[in-house]
Amino acid sequence: MADQKPAWTDERAERVIGQLLRAGVVVSVAAVLIGAFLYLLHHGGERPDYHVFRGEPRDLRSIPGIVRGALRLRPQQVIQLGLVLLLATPVARVVFSIFAFAAQRDRTYVAVTVFVLAILIASIAGLI
Repeated sequence: MADQKPAWTDERAERVIGQLLRAGVVVSVAAVLIGAFLYLLHHGGERPDYHVFRGEPRDLRSIPGIVRGALRLRPQQVIQLGLVLLLATPVARVVFSIFAFAAQRDRTYVAVTVFVLAILIASIAGLI
């Protein structure tokens, strides 16, 4: 029993993190491509009007608005959801790393990774 290996080895954690990053990128690219296809399907023949600046609609600037619009298959919201997923992928990696380090009982890395997560969340929230 003294030769028990920990459930989470560094190699296993790296493999899962690699799969997490790959899945996040694939899902986000798929969402952007689907949104682009829908956008071209609905607006491909329109001519852009650059004489008047129009900012992004409010529902493209909030996560609930993006998700609601994406569920209704609104092209701009589907594209925006893909971009949000792409940005969320490295954050998910950091969150997973906290759990992997905790499973390995490596308190130093847990503390450092929690600090990194706090910086990421603060920067996303616009606090720094």
